[in-house]
Amino acid sequence: MTASSNPILYSFRRCPYAMRARLTIAAAGICVVIREIELRAKPAEMLAISAKGTVPVLLLPDGRVIDESLDIMHWALAQHDPLGWLSDSDKADAERLIATNDGDFKCWLDRYKYADRYPEHSADYYRQQGERFLAELEQRLQRNAGFCGEGFGLADAAILPFIRQFAAVDAAWFAASPYPALRAALQQLVESELFGKAMEKYPVWQATDAANFFGAHPDRSSLC
Repeated sequence: MTASSNPILYSFRRCPYAMRARLTIAAAGICVVIREIELRAKPAEMLAISAKGTVPVLLLPDGRVIDESLDIMHWALAQHDPLGWLSDSDKADAERLIATNDGDFKCWLDRYKYADRYPEHSADYYRQQGERFLAELEQRLQRNAGFCGEGFGLADAAILPFIRQFAAVDAAWFAASPYPALRAALQQLVESELFGKAMEKYPVWQATDAANFFGAHPDRSSLC
């Protein structure tokens, strides 16, 4: 199989937006050529197809470009949704919850993580603002196995990478925080085979490199 027959995904391993795209591509079992980048040295090939310069960016074989992580997730699940991520979620509720994550919560997450850049308030203050979202997620998980349904779905895959980042700012605090169901959901994800596949390390891409293929369903052999 040649690289030209597969979508090309520009990614950065630690970025939660790219992470949720990789999670979904892996869950869908779609094979892509992955190009790991450095944010400080973005390749001209990526900037030529997406001038905004953020990851993830997906270049389809027909030339179409998808450069929003949620759009990549929806594209992948439209091809194949073997785990029922779309059917297991209340669509309108999931969209609202993801919008809150990507809006207000992401704002407080950035300030909490980089509190020295935002001296107007303390890190504790920014964490407390972010906790309002954590508390909502905890309440949801106390009722159901997923954020927006009876099982793991689109919202869970879209949001948990950001919760992982929030938790890592002060791991000791998070371990003792009053969110046991949320901690359990995060732990279950990060210990899963799917997450391991999504977080596989690749060398930083150079234009002269051979293609690196990414994409396998956790319960099957790779579709690459």
